[in-house]
Amino acid sequence: MRPNSYLLQLFLTLFLLLGLSKPDPDPLQDYCVADTKTPKLPLFLNGVPCIDPKQASSSHFATSALSKPGNTSANMFGFSVTLTTTINLPGLNTMGLTLARIDIAADGIVPPHWHPRASEVTTCLQGALLVGFVDNLDRLFTQQLRAGESFVFPKGLIHFLSNLDSSKPALAVSGFNSQNPGGQIASVVSFTSKPAIPDEILKKAFKINGQDVTKMRRNLGG
Repeated sequence: MRPNSYLLQLFLTLFLLLGLSKPDPDPLQDYCVADTKTPKLPLFLNGVPCIDPKQASSSHFATSALSKPGNTSANMFGFSVTLTTTINLPGLNTMGLTLARIDIAADGIVPPHWHPRASEVTTCLQGALLVGFVDNLDRLFTQQLRAGESFVFPKGLIHFLSNLDSSKPALAVSGFNSQNPGGQIASVVSFTSKPAIPDEILKKAFKINGQDVTKMRRNLGG
């Protein structure tokens, strides 16, 4: 292979890899306020259609969605996540970011989970949190957060948040560098998928028996 050809291939490979590493595409205009009123067409878009920019107003860029506490009793883990979306914050569309309010009941936990499309920075606003993530070398990074302190979770890595106080709730706010970060709780997706992951796979993966698989599915709502 000629040197010039080799360099060209290397350049193209790096270009593609760098392009793939970007969380969300950059907007092509100042803003793209989400159109939440026009009836949805049977189209699948990588984003949300925009309204006419001339119709944009200040209210499209403001929201009170994160002002109210979430219902931490709605799940077995004792947490609630309230997200900004293109529905409650239309001006968010194409900006490549999301905010989340995280309420955690006393002794509650946001169990190990990951966001496939975004990194996350979490700031504790109230209470005390134990947070952490595991990297691809299986190293655990943990930190105790008090009000006003922050922690970063790298994109796609398993992480958790736990309320250290057994008598008082905790409150945090997180920012994501994607309009749609996604999220999967490791235990829930493993034991409650539809259709179910075969028992033999779960037994081998978690080194448990058939009774354990049945119990896990029942406990997690599968």
